[in-house]
Amino acid sequence: MSLLFVSIFVLMRNIGSTFPTRILNEFDRFLKIVSVEPELPTIPTPKSSQKEVDIPESDKKNIQGLMRINHTGEVCAQALYYGQALFAKDETTHGHLIKAASEEHDHLYWCQERINDLSTHTSILNPFWYSSSFMLGATAALFGDKISYSFVIEVEKQVEDHLQEHIDQIPQTDIKTHAILAKMQADEIRHGQDARDAGGVDLPTPIKMMMKGMSKIMKYLVYRL
Repeated sequence: MSLLFVSIFVLMRNIGSTFPTRILNEFDRFLKIVSVEPELPTIPTPKSSQKEVDIPESDKKNIQGLMRINHTGEVCAQALYYGQALFAKDETTHGHLIKAASEEHDHLYWCQERINDLSTHTSILNPFWYSSSFMLGATAALFGDKISYSFVIEVEKQVEDHLQEHIDQIPQTDIKTHAILAKMQADEIRHGQDARDAGGVDLPTPIKMMMKGMSKIMKYLVYRL
């Protein structure tokens, strides 16, 4: 986390006087996201019309780990978008990113609610993943809005893919989790397409592979911690 704020301090030198206030606001947001349960969402948690049945203990532990991953993924998504928004070159881009972050907040709430239902915990590593994702977003934004949108495209594609993996793993009897993941996946696909429509392009393969590698490490650790 210290690296995050040291880097931002260096960048502050040539930026307007309101920037320190924005940094303080981002720090406040960081503390709330990683330490407090999310506020009520703008869209209620997706529900299924079918009646939920008891989940066997043999399946429950795996679902707990998968939902912990999804929760951390939404922590990372908000950090990425807010990091990008902080250095967005254009007000339209800034608004686009803030809107997407707001929708990711809804996802975070849904995941938190399901984690509570499953009587498990969120990852103790969330502060680290938030800081890392914020730095990634801020760095991408410094290269321009086109690059920033390109990162959104790749992040959302990877999230879409891992959500599908989870949907395939989780028993169909867990209808509540399926309803949440299906809605999240649809939103992530839309976010990626919105970023492409706004001018984003596919990132170079080495960067994609690096991001996939980081994602694998995150999923491995968060599933267990």
